[in-house]
Amino acid sequence: MALLDTDRELTRDSYYVHSAPAWAPSPPLQGEVDCDVAVVGAGLAGLSAALELASRGLSVTVLEAQHVGFGASGRNGGQAIHGLACDMSVIEAQLGRDDARRVFDMSIEALDLMRQRIAAHAIDCEWQDGFLSVATSPRKAQALAGWAQHMAVAYGYPMTVAARDGVRRWIDSPRYHGVVHDPRSGHLHPLKYTQGLARAALAAGVRLHEATPVTALEQGPTVTLRTPQGRVRARQVLLAGNVYLQGLVPALAPRIMPVGTYIVCTEPLERDLWASLIPSLSAVCDTDVVLDYFRPTADQRMLYGGRCSYSTATPRDMAGSLRQRMVATFPQLAGARLSHAWGGFVDITMNRAPDFGRLPPPSPGHAANVYYLQGFSGHGLALTGLAGQMVAQAMTGDASRFDVFARLRHRTFPGGALLRMPALVLGMAWYRLRDLLG
Repeated sequence: MALLDTDRELTRDSYYVHSAPAWAPSPPLQGEVDCDVAVVGAGLAGLSAALELASRGLSVTVLEAQHVGFGASGRNGGQAIHGLACDMSVIEAQLGRDDARRVFDMSIEALDLMRQRIAAHAIDCEWQDGFLSVATSPRKAQALAGWAQHMAVAYGYPMTVAARDGVRRWIDSPRYHGVVHDPRSGHLHPLKYTQGLARAALAAGVRLHEATPVTALEQGPTVTLRTPQGRVRARQVLLAGNVYLQGLVPALAPRIMPVGTYIVCTEPLERDLWASLIPSLSAVCDTDVVLDYFRPTADQRMLYGGRCSYSTATPRDMAGSLRQRMVATFPQLAGARLSHAWGGFVDITMNRAPDFGRLPPPSPGHAANVYYLQGFSGHGLALTGLAGQMVAQAMTGDASRFDVFARLRHRTFPGGALLRMPALVLGMAWYRLRDLLG
């Protein structure tokens, strides 16, 4: 089954789709359009960039192959967290401590920007402060506490650390041996937030065309994007489709890999039980390589995710296995019934660092005018918003912040088109074994 077909099947039972307001789709592109900037992809990164560009007076057209929030933007775990998907040591090794600190500080700015946009555009997306990192063994708890101390000293970002005796105050689970609490991170309903950004972009004058896949990209001083029923000519282009570009730019595809992630959601719980599981109502993620993540929802459910697939094949009995993991974490939920089970694909890079940059121009002497944002590696709910702002700044003359990220080097996944996915499956099987062995 093709990636898009698998995604459509997986998202059919999404809690987010069933709990978000009805979305009035924008019509497909028909005919020819000229604009300052064309954006490919109506997810969080593309919509954020479109909103920023329109606020600067540019004419912007967004082309979306499916519908607003179809990809990871509209069906993720809803966790908006400090930092990147990779450890900051990865950034330090490439950019040095000073620029690594700058990158981390921008990830905190991304959280503030998200709050600002929610307030400025009155987006009802159920924002809740708080995030817990949790450790599944004493050794991992010690490492987690050491990491928190390092972040406080080296990055000026203090968090609350709880050892084994204090864990139950934060999360009523027998599974965890250590906790770190971050009050500035948080969680929300991602599809409501994505739709809210789309409405804000439309109100700012952005033209949006859904059900409009881009079939060809022709570079030049003016970039041409071809679609089944039309054509867009733009001075600059942003590619924000991640794994859904469907081979539009062959040079970018080998740098990211689609990874399936899966989520279940309970029916509404009795209020006292719901409030006792995570008293701070924070989002939670463990520190295993193949991790679990979960959070309470505003309507008193437990939303629980994990079970990554590195082959694009949906795991057998996905809902049943995730329910087992949820009950192992919270035995109190043994009698809880599931209402929804869904999933989809995120894009990851080899080093889990985000991959931002520009395509080389087709001939010397021409300025690079095709930008891309990809590789958020499952950690993009907040960072996508700042990435959209940074690329808008770069397109309008100030690339200083964007170029910090663009300096990060990325390798292609080994094995070529045929073998890179089996190689990743084998590699992650090794990491799963390490997690199990503690």
